[in-house]
Amino acid sequence: MKLKTSSPERLTPGKFYPLGATVRPDGINFALYSRHASAVHLLLFDTPDGQPSESIPIEYCSRHIWHTFVRGIKPGQLYGYRVFGEYDPQRAMRFNNHKLLIDPYARALTDKCRNTDNLLLAYDPGAPEQDAAMDCRENSCVVPKAIIMDSTFDWQGDSPPDIPLEELIIYEAHLKGFTAHASSGVRHPGTYLGFIEKIPYLQSLGINAVEFLPLHEFYNENFLQDRGLSNYWGYNSIGFFSPEISYSTCSHAGCQVPEFKTLVRELHRAGIEVIMDVVYNHSGEGNELGPTISFRGIDNPTYYRLDNDKYVDITGCGNSLNLTDAHVMRLVMDSLRYWVEEMHVDGFRFDLATALGREDGRFQKSSSFFDAISQDPVLNRVKIIAEPWDIETCQVGNFPVEWSEWNGKFRDTVRSFIRGDIGMAGDLGWRLTGSADLYGNDGRSPFNSINFVTCHDGFTLYDLVSYEAKHNELNCEDNRDGSDYNLSWNCGVEGPTNDPEIRALRCKMAKNFICLLMFSSGTPMITAGDEFLRTQQGNNNAYCQDNEISWIDWGLTEKNAGMLAFCCKAITFRKNHRSLQRKRFYQGLDTSGTHIPDISWFGANAQEPDWHNTNLRTLCYQLNAARSIPDPEDYLLFFIVNADPQTKTVHVPACERGRWHRVVDTACDGPNDFLLPGTEQELKDDGCYQTAGHSVVVLIGK
Repeated sequence: MKLKTSSPERLTPGKFYPLGATVRPDGINFALYSRHASAVHLLLFDTPDGQPSESIPIEYCSRHIWHTFVRGIKPGQLYGYRVFGEYDPQRAMRFNNHKLLIDPYARALTDKCRNTDNLLLAYDPGAPEQDAAMDCRENSCVVPKAIIMDSTFDWQGDSPPDIPLEELIIYEAHLKGFTAHASSGVRHPGTYLGFIEKIPYLQSLGINAVEFLPLHEFYNENFLQDRGLSNYWGYNSIGFFSPEISYSTCSHAGCQVPEFKTLVRELHRAGIEVIMDVVYNHSGEGNELGPTISFRGIDNPTYYRLDNDKYVDITGCGNSLNLTDAHVMRLVMDSLRYWVEEMHVDGFRFDLATALGREDGRFQKSSSFFDAISQDPVLNRVKIIAEPWDIETCQVGNFPVEWSEWNGKFRDTVRSFIRGDIGMAGDLGWRLTGSADLYGNDGRSPFNSINFVTCHDGFTLYDLVSYEAKHNELNCEDNRDGSDYNLSWNCGVEGPTNDPEIRALRCKMAKNFICLLMFSSGTPMITAGDEFLRTQQGNNNAYCQDNEISWIDWGLTEKNAGMLAFCCKAITFRKNHRSLQRKRFYQGLDTSGTHIPDISWFGANAQEPDWHNTNLRTLCYQLNAARSIPDPEDYLLFFIVNADPQTKTVHVPACERGRWHRVVDTACDGPNDFLLPGTEQELKDDGCYQTAGHSVVVLIGK
């Protein structure tokens, strides 16, 4: 095919900023960073799967940024790059001008990346030298094209809900899996628009933030496709500015952008914030045998951490992005600001965030990335949440003051105590009160602890009380994948059972977990579907199961309506009681002038608990909500957490604010398990409460 040539007056030097393709009134400015390239060609396309209609050598390079301005082209134009340079993998140089490359700043792509006939590989996989042998086949017909997008969208006055962290109740959800199941009944299942149809359900549940699993464009690895599986979770980004195309309706080129914006706008309209799970620790290009899609072919030594010619892998995904390079840092910061300013998201959860804080081979609290976040006027006002570990280190409690963290210690301690493990009571005390041992000495608050019992990675809540071992056989790795450290208990039978006693025990255990999650200091995060006991059939690593194993079965909302009602009540109770939304850590002192400590601890005998007793499995505590005298919302809360299998007679201390009334008893049948305001049951005068084994009780004094 004969390519068009550009007249000199059509091309001008343009500017080296901003990076990417920028719409101007009379054309488009293109800017691509590559320090080590010898030449860069801009390719324009008329169709997504066709050959280039025009190849434009970029003649201008400033500060290692190749730039040009092309008059007469408009939003909707398709484009890509060919980058020239050395192909010498032993020197970390992996340029291959036969391969079309995606702009790292692309706002949308025309399709998913698929390694058809190994055309995405820059090397010949059949050669004895493997990645040392260049593949000279041209691949522009199979590589998705970047789409030039403008920012036109009717936000209809959208503004962020700006909910304080201490009031946040996070709902972790997979965008596709939330509505992909036929039972969802939505018009556009598995899409941004389909999710919108379920917003009324989220409102009825009471959550006020959705934390989405990755929504950046991601790559689906060949080894999964060969097994009939796929990268369902999406922790394999290749486009840090591009919304995932497979979650769109594909009604027209680039529709993923306005459909994503529509989702954010409608969630905001409902008072629900949007938090994105983002993956800047590695890319979807994998190790040296992975595809060349973008970064590797544009400037391999810049984008990736290398040890001579070898990829440094602290992520377990084949590569690690090189945030010690100023340009890679700029890419990440530009991406984050884009999602806040252009796409209106409210915050981010950073996957394997310790990898982002590594400098000189170790995690540093004062790393350049953390400093950049704290200094940025756009990013230092949004929610910033760390997954505080990678494959080499766990740094729970060690992130900067601006950061909240997934509290893995909360998860493990609560799981251990509830199933009846010995020696956990002391640690449970820290976890229930916001983990001051982790966050209390560096200026942070209880709400910086993101408390969770389950998340996407691991058992669902139902599976946590139904399986003692993982069952990942369908992942085709002989059940070797996934964690063996689950701290779960099957209540006597592995997997499904018709035994009514075991089923009742499992339901009670699930309610116990919901109580400790919702009534602890910190910011609670519930995993989508746990509120009505979704199951993954014991699979604790369903990253590759894009099917009914992972999808939400909405029929369970009716089957397990009692559990759903309990969760709704628990969320409402948390919202209505400010003592459960702590800004400061408890001190065990009279901080309100009421002569009652803000928190008091008890054993079953109403005395100070013996924290050194490893067999202590019944823990009680009282919270004082009063702030001053007089206080119209003056009340006390008393909690009984009984992990002992036997019924315990708990001596409840005298109520210094009225009389004790029972609100919650997870051993009761619904709806008596959670009594609504005005229907709470007043305790008898003997001051004792018969607490069933494996149960949680909540009393209110008023």
